Amino acid sequence: MQCTPITPELKAFLISIGSVSVDPSLIPRARGSTAGPGAGTSSVFFRAGDKRVRLSTNKDSPLSIIAVDDRGTVALLHEGKELARGKLEPAPAHCPDQAFITLSERCIFDCKYCPVPKLQGHVKSEEEVLSIVDDVFRAGSLKAISLTSGVEISIEDEVERVLKLLPSLKKYNVPIGVSVYPTEECSRKFYDAGVAEVKYNVETMDKEIFQKVCGDLSLDYILDRLKEAVEIFGKNRVFSNFIVGLGESDDSVREGVETLAKIGVIPILRPVNPHPLRSGACFTDRPSPERLLKLLKIEAEILDKYGLDPSLAMTMCLKCTGCDLVPSVDF
Repeated sequence: MQCTPITPELKAFLISIGSVSVDPSLIPRARGSTAGPGAGTSSVFFRAGDKRVRLSTNKDSPLSIIAVDDRGTVALLHEGKELARGKLEPAPAHCPDQAFITLSERCIFDCKYCPVPKLQGHVKSEEEVLSIVDDVFRAGSLKAISLTSGVEISIEDEVERVLKLLPSLKKYNVPIGVSVYPTEECSRKFYDAGVAEVKYNVETMDKEIFQKVCGDLSLDYILDRLKEAVEIFGKNRVFSNFIVGLGESDDSVREGVETLAKIGVIPILRPVNPHPLRSGACFTDRPSPERLLKLLKIEAEILDKYGLDPSLAMTMCLKCTGCDLVPSVDF
């Protein structure tokens, strides 16, 4: 199969658009996102060589994917002009090679960019979760298990939901990652139960914007929990989603990345994903390719300064890399 390398410039361009038109018959086992700002959307993973990008499906997108041959090769086009050739990867549970599962698809908090509180989706039983993991295992593509969750009743209940599942998941002998809203001491409990990595999301490091869009939560509290997590899991094992496109300045992003890196946390710079259910709820502006590349270089310099390497991640978003530009992987 002929592949066209996905350069940082090309990936930044694709992420800035964020969607693609594709014939459903080409999509291998599509499964929509049920977590965070991307909840309620279906998507595809386009891979060329050792790089991948995740794009939501949208029939009106300027990007399109077409079949090239009968061996699974596809072409990625922009307004009819071919940009790259590669393949569409199966993602039986949210992303390739992982069982990445949202336990509770509803949330009591009201972050203004996130559709989950409006969707108030399904809460998976333990049996459903184990069935999904077993399906990925039987397909031969299980390299990690990643658990995330909204907050159905309380943050304490979600932590207990994860802890209850962990003994049944250890038999698969793959790394386990957990991303939930943290409680005090939950990192120690997760670590003792066999979790390899955790991700507690700051969402934004601009305190004024945080108060506007996540007023039910506390940024200082999350930072304290991240510090605790690094003390327990160590460097390169603690991550945090950092949304870009909520009105923050580049200097604010730089300062926020440095604050996180200094305590041993790897930030994941995640382009905001405006959702129709949140139209007008807060300022959202999907970043341009130029801004994404600029911030990638800023983050790469800072992570190198503090000896952090996203390519070492074993689970969750940094292992997948589909939604973001990742230092040490894409640049």
